[in-house]
Amino acid sequence: MWLAINPIAFGIGALQVHWYGIILGTAALIGLLLAIQEGKRFGMNPDFYMDLVLLGVPSAIIGARIYYVAFKWEDYQDNLLEIFMIWHGGIAIYGALIGAVICAVIYTRRKGYSFWRIADVCAPGLIIGQAIGRWGNFINQEAHGGPITEGFLRSSLHLPDFIVNQMLINGAYYHPTFLYESICNFIVLLLLFVLRRQSFLRAGELFLSYFIGYSIGRFFVEGLRTDSLDFTGPMWLASLMNGLWAPMQWLGFSPGTMTYGGNIRISQLLAVLIIVLAIALIIYRRKTGASAERYSDPILPLAAAGEHPATLATSGAEASAEAAELSAVPVLTGIPVVVPTPPEIVVAEHAEDRELPKQTDELKKESVQDPDKNHEK
Repeated sequence: MWLAINPIAFGIGALQVHWYGIILGTAALIGLLLAIQEGKRFGMNPDFYMDLVLLGVPSAIIGARIYYVAFKWEDYQDNLLEIFMIWHGGIAIYGALIGAVICAVIYTRRKGYSFWRIADVCAPGLIIGQAIGRWGNFINQEAHGGPITEGFLRSSLHLPDFIVNQMLINGAYYHPTFLYESICNFIVLLLLFVLRRQSFLRAGELFLSYFIGYSIGRFFVEGLRTDSLDFTGPMWLASLMNGLWAPMQWLGFSPGTMTYGGNIRISQLLAVLIIVLAIALIIYRRKTGASAERYSDPILPLAAAGEHPATLATSGAEASAEAAELSAVPVLTGIPVVVPTPPEIVVAEHAEDRELPKQTDELKKESVQDPDKNHEK
């Protein structure tokens, strides 16, 4: 008889190290390495992203817990201490994203950088972290879909034995929704890699594309799960969600049972709202000029953009040196870094343009006032 994978990887005395923690740690590390490598292409210090992760991971955990507790308050209102017992389960990925984004906004502002530029760099790291992290659910045999036959897993999906066997839970086989979502996330990762090589990409759009791609995959996978947070909403909204999920039924999938008796899955509704809002935000930022910077432009502190022209002459050498350093950054991903003309050069050029007409006017005046002198010359 097949024995499920032991969720405990090893123990050191009374301390037990779980596979779930190892997988999440690995996911965070790989995501960090991706961000550091892309950040180096823009001349940024790796410590910037390391500090961001050290602050972002706890923020994500807190956000994930608050999100879950908020929607299941009836389970915690009589036992408030249970809120802090996160090892008993009860976290949500959208809450984690909210917590991480809030932390990133505060952190980037305090460091003097644009949130959108830093979020673009981090987007591939976020999605690969989620893709790897889902395998922790595989080890724990959780976050799965509804019951399915062994034949569907082996013959229709052609899954390897170790996945099929792990999906045997309490005598029944279940949809490996962790696998479906992990595959979707890896596809989104590849799309982000391709997208960031495009010259038309503006600041913030890679990050928003990450949200769009992830939410599309999550919407369809969520419909298969049996542990979704849900609520009872209006029939027109439930019908809309079911209609959008219909392609999955055409492919032979059946929706999972809603655990709490509602008719609308919160994660599905949130996914749709995120997709709509992200697309609207891309359009708005383009129309208002908020995304004037391109993804390939150098990432500079916000203070540099607000410098007064009078101070540019004193910082000319530093600006030129910085531009030279940025132009020497190795192109690791095939995207050329566009180095703008240093501000002091631009100011000097404008000054020369203003002086030329003045000199011409003075020569004309001299010619009119003293024609003989001008003739002798």
